[in-house]
Amino acid sequence: MIYGNGIDIQEIWKIQKAQEKRESFAKRILTVNELAIFEKYKGNRKYEFLAGRFSAKEAFSKAYGTGIGKKVGFQDIEILNDSQTGRPEIVKFPGDNKLQAKISISHSGEYVVTEVILEKLTWQTKMKKFLIKQK
Repeated sequence: MIYGNGIDIQEIWKIQKAQEKRESFAKRILTVNELAIFEKYKGNRKYEFLAGRFSAKEAFSKAYGTGIGKKVGFQDIEILNDSQTGRPEIVKFPGDNKLQAKISISHSGEYVVTEVILEKLTWQTKMKKFLIKQK
């Protein structure tokens, strides 16, 4: 059952400008794990990554129904790529024991667009998730 759907679009140059103006911008948006990945990138790819994570967290907060603020902050959400497929996954988020998150991040030219769909977990999905964590 769908709990929420969120979409966000960002202009990459605006995120780049924010980072260049204040180096702490990335530290405010990214978790420690995301920041380690961000720091490995060079040039435009670095800003594409940052804009993608910013957009993804905004989209998540819209799907969750709160927006970014007191209830949900940027550090409460972590997006990492699956080591085998490279697909982005939201690995940490509020309500992760009751919800399942699906994410899509697309870059095109000067823009990044992200969609997040949150689904309520059924007991079957909870059991499957539990068994996967046990491996």
